[in-house]
Amino acid sequence: MLTIKGLTRIKARALRYKTWFKTLSRAERAIIDLTVKCVERIRSRILIRVISKILDKILKTLKDSFLETADKVGGETVERLYRIAGRWGNRTASGWKHDRGFIRFLGVNAVNT
Repeated sequence: MLTIKGLTRIKARALRYKTWFKTLSRAERAIIDLTVKCVERIRSRILIRVISKILDKILKTLKDSFLETADKVGGETVERLYRIAGRWGNRTASGWKHDRGFIRFLGVNAVNT
């Protein structure tokens, strides 16, 4: 169920990750802002449908940007680990650079800390 509190949280998150202005048009931002300011509970099915489409757009962008960041950070981390492991004589470390799961794992861990 859509709540004003939930809309406010998603808006704050989109602003924090700089996707609010990049992803949404002026009209879409205005719809969310006016809904938060003027409505206590959303009753209109049409408004719910419109806001749901806007939220899907925001959430998809937030998810994509998080994974891009995790991949970037994970790639840098794997590169450092690969060099260290190579100096220690680990011959299997060369496969780490091509393991997407390992790269994403390291990236998600680094981003979350």
